[in-house]
Order: sequence, then C-alpha cells, then structure tokens
Amino acid sequence: MNKSYKYTGLVIIIIFFGLIFIPKIFNRLANDSTIQDNRSTPAKPLSYIKLNGEAKRVPDFLMYNQDSLLIGNEDYLGKVYVVEFFFSRCPTICPIMKKNMKILDKKFSKRKDFGIASFSIDPVHDTPKVLKEYAEKYEVKSQNWHLLTENKAKVYELANSGFNIFAGLNPAAAGGFEHQGYFALIDKKGYIRSRVDRFGNPIVYYSGIDVENKNIQGVEMLLDDIELLLKE
Repeated sequence: MNKSYKYTGLVIIIIFFGLIFIPKIFNRLANDSTIQDNRSTPAKPLSYIKLNGEAKRVPDFLMYNQDSLLIGNEDYLGKVYVVEFFFSRCPTICPIMKKNMKILDKKFSKRKDFGIASFSIDPVHDTPKVLKEYAEKYEVKSQNWHLLTENKAKVYELANSGFNIFAGLNPAAAGGFEHQGYFALIDKKGYIRSRVDRFGNPIVYYSGIDVENKNIQGVEMLLDDIELLLKE
C-alpha cells in the first residue's frame, strides 16, 4: 500500500477520535472547574459517621447552660441539632461562626425539633453569667440554643475524643486558645451525620467559617441537610 494512503488513513482516524473525545474532555474539565471547590453533595439519606464499623453517636455530656440549667444528651433527643466549640473572648473565628450559626437559628428556631449546642472551651472565664451576657449580645433567642460550660477536662475530652474537633490551650494563639471552626450535625437519635464528597466519603464536619473561592459554604450545606434530617 502506498505510504501516502497509510498516512491519510491515520490522519482520518485521529480526526475521527478527536471529534468524539475532545469535546468530552473539555466538558469534564469544565465540570471539574465548577466542583473543584465544592467536593460534597447531599446524600439521601445523609451518611452516618462510622467508627470500627458502627455509626458514631454523640458522647454523653451534662453541662450548665447560660441560664444555669443542666443540659445533656437527653434534652436533644428527638431534635436535629448543630454542635460547635467556641469561647466568648475569641477575637478571630468565633464571631464568624456565630454569624453563620445565627443563620441556622433564624431559619429553624421556631421548630421544637431543632437545636444548637455551643460548648465553651474556656470554662474558667465562661461561667453561666458570662454566657448569658454573650447570648444577649448575639441575640440568642431560641430556647433550644444552649451555650454550655463545664470544667476543662470534660469539655476537652468531649471535643478532642468525642467529636475529634481539636480544642486546646495555646498562649501563642489569639485569645489564648486554639480550636477548629467546625460544625457537627446530629440527627434526632443522637447520631453524627453528614453529606458525602464526590468519592462517596462522609465529609464528617461542616465549615463554620466562610472559605474563599468556595461555591457553597458550610452553612449553606447545613441549611439543606438539616431539612433532610428533619424529615426523617
């Protein structure tokens, strides 16, 4: 066969496959560009967080709230609720977290089956009296939003071991404490739940702070996912 015919045939094959696959490649790149900062999707139902093959529940706790009332797990049974760790003198991420938590509170505060648990990681300073003033400052009006305080050992065990959300003393950090700005979502039976990433893995926690270049923020995900759990 003449070499020119061979080359002509090869060129035709390359063009043919190019016409089929190049548009698909560009479409994939375009899609990736829109989801690279949004790697989670709502799972229906939302995923359970599993440890050693078992769905993880919120550890037992019993702490005083801003009204000096003892509040524990049983007070949240039958409610979908969101958990955070904070401290009242935090000058950095806590005000942002409170801004976002108030978005959730505004949306769901009239429901008896929704609540919020905010645990102070500075219990020596954050007494019920201080937390009451803090609640008034941020206009916390929902009866199911409890700002909770106990001794350091119990709070840190709950954060670091119970939820695996880091919290601890750090004199070099602003305010003297260091913690992660995560929100945890809990269902009516006390199980930690979340949506999944694009690979099918639970995201576990939602960002409580605003993240640059994100197509969808953690609080926006929570608005949708709380709705899903309330219907279960």
